[in-house]
Amino acid sequence: MVQDERGEVVAASDAPRTKKPGFFARVSTFMRQVFAELRKVVTPTRQELVKYTGVVLGFVIVMMALVYGLDVLFVWLTTVVFGTPGGAAS
Repeated sequence: MVQDERGEVVAASDAPRTKKPGFFARVSTFMRQVFAELRKVVTPTRQELVKYTGVVLGFVIVMMALVYGLDVLFVWLTTVVFGTPGGAAS
């Protein structure tokens, strides 16, 4: 590694290049890494799964209520500012 004229570290031009592995070697390495990561996965217990599901559903319900509330607020606000379509009062 050397520094260029701006002070950034770059690879030296005379550094030997490593040969890139072939397509099938890269696919094989990728698959080995995928299986290694899958071995690290921990399956939640039934109790944990129920708890996580409840938390997600609760969050979704809260967000739905928030979006619904904002929608109602913006409909009311636009009706107050611009009036009802066609000039009819409701």
